[in-house]
Amino acid sequence: MRRSLAPSQKVRRDDSPASPLQTSVESRVLNGFILPITIAPKRARGRSSDDRETKRKPLTQCKSQLLFVSDHEELIKKLSRPFKCPIPNYEGCNSTKNLGIRKTKVKRALYDPNMPNALVLYTPPEMTEHEKLKNEGPLLVHVVVDPLLGNILRPHQREGVKFMYDCVTGVQIPGSYGCIMADEMGLGKTLQCITLLWTLVRQGPEGKSTIEKAIIVCPSSLVKNWNNELNKWLKGRLQAMIMDGGADGKKKLQQFMRGQGRTAIPVLIISYETFRMHADILHTSEIGLVLCDEGHRLKNCENQTYRALMGLKAKRRVLLSGTPIQNDLLEYFSLIHFVNEGLLGSASEFKKKFENYILRGQDSTATDLERQHASERLKELTDIVNKCLIRRTSSLLTKYLPVKFEMIIVCQLTPIQRQIYLNYINSESIKRTVRDSEDSTGTSFSSLSSITNLKKLCNHPDLILDKIREGSEGFEKSRSLLPPSGGDKDVRPELSGKLMLLDCFLANLKANYNDKIVLVSNYTQTLDLFERLCRKRGYMYVRLDGTMTIKKRAKVVENFNNPESNEFIFMLSSKAGGCGLNLIGANRLIMFDPDWNPANDDQAMARVWRDGQQKPCYIYRFLAAGTIEEKIFQRQAHKKALSSTVVDMNEETARHFSVAELRDLFRLEETESDTHRRLKCKRCLNKIQIKAPPEEADCTDDLSQWHHCWDKKGLADMVLKQIWDMSKYISFVFHQRSAKQESKPQKCFEEEEAEVPEKQEDSDYEDKDDDSDYSG
Repeated sequence: MRRSLAPSQKVRRDDSPASPLQTSVESRVLNGFILPITIAPKRARGRSSDDRETKRKPLTQCKSQLLFVSDHEELIKKLSRPFKCPIPNYEGCNSTKNLGIRKTKVKRALYDPNMPNALVLYTPPEMTEHEKLKNEGPLLVHVVVDPLLGNILRPHQREGVKFMYDCVTGVQIPGSYGCIMADEMGLGKTLQCITLLWTLVRQGPEGKSTIEKAIIVCPSSLVKNWNNELNKWLKGRLQAMIMDGGADGKKKLQQFMRGQGRTAIPVLIISYETFRMHADILHTSEIGLVLCDEGHRLKNCENQTYRALMGLKAKRRVLLSGTPIQNDLLEYFSLIHFVNEGLLGSASEFKKKFENYILRGQDSTATDLERQHASERLKELTDIVNKCLIRRTSSLLTKYLPVKFEMIIVCQLTPIQRQIYLNYINSESIKRTVRDSEDSTGTSFSSLSSITNLKKLCNHPDLILDKIREGSEGFEKSRSLLPPSGGDKDVRPELSGKLMLLDCFLANLKANYNDKIVLVSNYTQTLDLFERLCRKRGYMYVRLDGTMTIKKRAKVVENFNNPESNEFIFMLSSKAGGCGLNLIGANRLIMFDPDWNPANDDQAMARVWRDGQQKPCYIYRFLAAGTIEEKIFQRQAHKKALSSTVVDMNEETARHFSVAELRDLFRLEETESDTHRRLKCKRCLNKIQIKAPPEEADCTDDLSQWHHCWDKKGLADMVLKQIWDMSKYISFVFHQRSAKQESKPQKCFEEEEAEVPEKQEDSDYEDKDDDSDYSG
């Protein structure tokens, strides 16, 4: 057979038999590389496998390919440029990689503690480099308030934030993490608490967040207000879940409690009522911080809301209340017990150790030994409480606000009022009510009803006109006393001493001054009376009570505060608008009737003297002389003295009224002022003030340090001085001014109550014409 003429066969055919081990090389070029393979000749294939082993050589690059790759690389190098950072003078921490041990990342504070005006809440202990290496614990850093907030805080607010931070981190009381922010109204409690919350959420001594979740509990009418405040001060940096009682409330709460990590919502804003309803969900996991606004709602440790909040798994608790003591010391104990459980022992232990001694020492009939014991127990109590409670008075505002004048105007009853009043308190039904009240430990429904009738009679007989006409119990002899009425739209100022004074006051103010005024009452019936008077005199007015929606309130308030608006009078129900309103468009306010709780009156009177006010302010309180109104006012003074003694540590508060005197409600005192008579004032003689009060005294002091006037001489208010003689029924006036200004009023941040809530969810703003706060 003819051999193949293939090249490989040619090679084999030409092989010399003399060289059996001579190899034939087949060259293949694969992708530019020469693959040399040495193959044994055909005749040698029958030999051993070692002899036939294929021998391989390393891969070598083709010469032509080497030239091509080299030229290409040179071209790329010419076209390429080294990376240059666009940030001037930037030095990256990872710009070079060095061999050796990796350096530990250095922890740093979130904000520079050395920058101007920095508010440093925590400073780590100083350590040498050697001590840092030996330290087995975490490396600690400074905690500095965000300059966004730190730069707008006033000095007293910086102090408050530092105090609260020390409390919630266990510095003030080791093992306890709660506190009470008890600043008076207008000092910025909300802003201080927002600063604390933002700091805890963002940073801590270990370089990470101190808390992951926080709950803000407040009245339902302030839920959206809190969200507005967070957005206003933090510019949207902190997300909050608003729990407004919707249908999906349970689902939202479960979502909040389960949330973790960066996607979780850190803050929940919820009302007291909603918290109580969903307490089982809110008790399921840990909460870093709970803030309770209007915390005096927790004054009763036996109610369900208190118990629901006590069950919350939150060791850090902050309670906000401008009035931590409203009625008695046991309420004060409840608040302290909530923030720091067990600090004052149990309720019975507190009463036995502190309350009984302090109250006995406050009584006007107390002996020197009883006062000494009270002073000792008071000092012991304040030493404990001051570690977790901070309180500053509104006197701090004098450097930011115009001067304020307060006047307590005592008015005589008209002859018709007096006769109806005497007939009522001397009736058999009232005598029976008084006997029952003295024999019982509590206050009966009949006595509360009688008190309400007397309070309304002091305002105007028309408020109880139906009962008088029907000859109801106690009014049997008064049916013929009232003159015929001109109808429901008619108003008869001449039947009430206080309303006659108000009528003269408004007429003089409207004619001679360019001031707006706020009229406040506890009764919507009294507001109806004001409306009829305004329509009769042709005054422009606006009225705000519990029937007005929250959204409409905002528009009404904004329009009234506009200097160009025509409204002269703003009528306000104290129950509906005592909190949360900024009425700086007016600089005069009249409290037409007193409330049993001094905190309610103080809230209402603070609507005009607040940030943004540019005019001197005048606050007037009307009281019917010798009546139940003066006794209510005396009880207010007693409660304020208790608060001043325990909270404000003012041991010099005068002991004016005994408990027996305060229970003597159903009597009409024949005097110009029963309050002044009971003061036993040593500065007045024969209806003349012979000694002026101390020069440093102001309107926050006790009434004994106010000016006492039986005539118009010495009055600072020209409006009142001009109508003194015309009104006929003014019998006595207490008056005093705020502390002297240290500087001109400064325009500064808006207060925490300045925002008006947007939606009414429950009965927080309802008008309640009753005496539910009364305690005898």
